[in-house]
Amino acid sequence: EGLKEVELLKKIKENLLANFPLRRMEFTEEELKIMKPFNFLTLKPMIYMANVNEEDLLNKNNEHVLKVEGYAEAEGAKVIKVCAKIEDEKLEFLNDLGIEESGLNKLIKATYSLLGLETFFTAGTDEVRAWTYKKGMKAPECAGIIHTDFQKGFIRAEVMSYFDLEKYGNEKAVKEAGKTRLEGKEYI
Repeated sequence: EGLKEVELLKKIKENLLANFPLRRMEFTEEELKIMKPFNFLTLKPMIYMANVNEEDLLNKNNEHVLKVEGYAEAEGAKVIKVCAKIEDEKLEFLNDLGIEESGLNKLIKATYSLLGLETFFTAGTDEVRAWTYKKGMKAPECAGIIHTDFQKGFIRAEVMSYFDLEKYGNEKAVKEAGKTRLEGKEYI
């Protein structure tokens, strides 16, 4: 085992010294298992962000962005184009330019997707909270994110859509409209 680790670390060192990120290398399942405790930063997935001017947000032929996209493609990464100059402006200004979503929102969505994350909300009379969870987690596991006791004692979740809550205005009205449902332990 020790010899396998040493040989693998030598291979890794050579590539790192050649400025070659580990995410561009291919590893066997066994090698990945050996590497796990080292938490190599260059093995982590990446999202590249290209800061461009206003005109290049819609331009698909910017030579610099194309270079970044080519580099990112080699490691299966995404590129998000952003114009930092207008990111702080109102959505109305972005709409005037023909842009439907800010670069920051695109970055957040791409990051969540890359990491396999999603969000659920809990709502009470005095607060609404957002909770991040791994895609595919079942309701009891998500309840455990809020508090471990909730996971242990989970029976069911009362669920409603955000859009229904927005449409009807409050939890009581959603219930009266018959838009809530009860979900059990297998609910994803």
